[in-house]
Amino acid sequence: MKKRIAWMLAAALVATPVLPVSAAPSAPQGAAPAQGQGLERIAADKARLLTEQYGTVSVQYALIDEGSIVVSGQNGKNDEQGKIPLAADTMYGIGSVSKMFAAAAVMKLVDEGKIDLDVPLVQYMPDFTMKDERHKQITPRMLLNHSSGLPGSSLNNVFLFEDPDSYAHDTLLQQLAEQSLKADPGAFSVYCNDGFTLAELLVERVSGIAFTAFVHQHFTDPLGMEHTKTPADGVDPARMAGLYFPAMARQLPNETVNIFGAGGIYSTAEDLARFSQLFTDEEQGILSAEAAEAMEQPEYKRGLWPEEADNSIDYGLGWDSVRLYPFGDYGIQALTKGGDTMFYHASLVVLPEQDMAAAVLSSGGSSSTAQLLANQILLEALKEKGEIPDIKPDKSFGKPAPAPLPAGMKKLAGYYGMSGQLAKVELKGDGMSVTLPNAPEYPAEKYMYTADGTFMDEAGTVKIELVKETNGQTYVWVRQYISVPGLGQTALSHYTMQKLASNPLPRETASAWAKREGKTYYPLNEKYTSMLYLLNPKQDIRRVVEFGGYANDKQITGPNSAASRLQIPAMGGRDLAAYRFYRQAGAEYLESAGIRYISEDAVKPLHPGKQSAVTVKQDGHARWFTIPAAAAGKTMTVKLPAAGGFTVYDAAGLPAGSSVAIGTTSVALPAGGTVVFAGEPGSAFGITLSRK
Repeated sequence: MKKRIAWMLAAALVATPVLPVSAAPSAPQGAAPAQGQGLERIAADKARLLTEQYGTVSVQYALIDEGSIVVSGQNGKNDEQGKIPLAADTMYGIGSVSKMFAAAAVMKLVDEGKIDLDVPLVQYMPDFTMKDERHKQITPRMLLNHSSGLPGSSLNNVFLFEDPDSYAHDTLLQQLAEQSLKADPGAFSVYCNDGFTLAELLVERVSGIAFTAFVHQHFTDPLGMEHTKTPADGVDPARMAGLYFPAMARQLPNETVNIFGAGGIYSTAEDLARFSQLFTDEEQGILSAEAAEAMEQPEYKRGLWPEEADNSIDYGLGWDSVRLYPFGDYGIQALTKGGDTMFYHASLVVLPEQDMAAAVLSSGGSSSTAQLLANQILLEALKEKGEIPDIKPDKSFGKPAPAPLPAGMKKLAGYYGMSGQLAKVELKGDGMSVTLPNAPEYPAEKYMYTADGTFMDEAGTVKIELVKETNGQTYVWVRQYISVPGLGQTALSHYTMQKLASNPLPRETASAWAKREGKTYYPLNEKYTSMLYLLNPKQDIRRVVEFGGYANDKQITGPNSAASRLQIPAMGGRDLAAYRFYRQAGAEYLESAGIRYISEDAVKPLHPGKQSAVTVKQDGHARWFTIPAAAAGKTMTVKLPAAGGFTVYDAAGLPAGSSVAIGTTSVALPAGGTVVFAGEPGSAFGITLSRK
């Protein structure tokens, strides 16, 4: 797909990025609202564009201006039967917009003199320990501006179907105690979920009450946010927006994200708009003006960061950006926070000086398209009020001016890493070629060298520069404008990849990793209600043989270990959990980010006979099986235990049936597929195979 790699470099593993230019469908005829239409009609038309053209199941939006909701609406599909229409009080998961509640909670305690942002976290939480002594330097500020140096995300048993299990919250300190930091605290800001779960725990320790109770007491109750809850509140699934998965024909159960401060809050667009008053209304009496102002400062500048450019990610305290494009082009400061769970997406955009904000929530789609809709609603409102004369046209870097590639630059060619991926950068002829060796389905992206010393695409929307930073590392700096017809334009400016040093392996180490090349490892300790089973969360070990010292983004450090050495701010260096392999009872296991996996070598074929049984052993590990040729095409009917479920996958790894996700008890077994059974220890599954 044209520009696919450029997009990956620029987006750098944002959970669900906005469509790249080449993938965005053309705006339908009549999509642009006619002149003279009111703001409500414009917002409704653009919301309809999301659901009809951009893969969004449903969308809900609201605009608040000087404390009043002036625009509110929704569009799309809700429940499968069509009996529960979307409404202003339909609730959505807001994903990482929840981080703003955690950040505001910390700042509330700062206001009360109970937390100092710049003293070590261990003064408030002495039981917070890590293998790395540098953890004692982490401060509350570093949790909120993503500069703690924590590896990233401990997400074992976080995403569950209708299951408010507090395991992830309760065990975070235990999990962190086994981890090391990936960077010096404060060195740079790189997106980190665990920092906000720690902030949630910090609020509970200092306040003496549960995080959910704190949020209700200090934010939702005073602001009249009646439809903002956490899974701990026992939310009725019928009040939630319907969820759907493309590979499944039926509506899914509701999702619970069991790290509330990092991503687990439910809300509505109108409630989120009301929440914005903490940052726009100095008279709201909940958060001081000094605290709100401190949150919108350019925290990203405290460490390694590219030169200033149009961007959508420039961290404050909690905020993804405190200078959101394109509002700076109008002389307006805009704050934003986006959120993506498995199926819910959200964006909150706040204009503090204008006392305005827009919130957009969706089932399906992405936080990026939600943000574009919020931007459009705000720009149209500013235009209607006469605060801006018109909406500016999309920007580009202009037509590239080709220039000869300097010979000295060719030494910067080689392998580069970003979270979860390796890339090969070649510098020859008149420009740059970028390939993903472990993803050969994506063709090479090519950029021409230009007179200003950068590489550009022909359209003038992507500009790439190779930068040697003060820390001695060389980075791929990507600046990009992405236009989405009918929804405007966003901009990104990031160090997306880091040049990797050669890592020759001793013979014993090279031999151990060669045996793992191309193998799949299957997760064992996800709860049976885990949403990850729907996505087949296996780990595939991939090395670039000619550059054999790395596995995916991780540097191989021994026969049974690998750890990432990436030092990339923003998104390209997020979630860098190490690999640890070990053998037990003749099988090889992998541990990474709190999840335990088993090698495909130890996965046995499902019994092809008419009757069989599978029992979860006392270790609670999920049981994985391949589908043998003798069973392929047969219908498997399962008698389920009280606390267990199963999922069947086809040869491509896509779900063919799931008892938890869609209530499957019988499914035709696909050739070359796999089956997983998960449940409480001792759970027994009765299996019948038949031809139909």
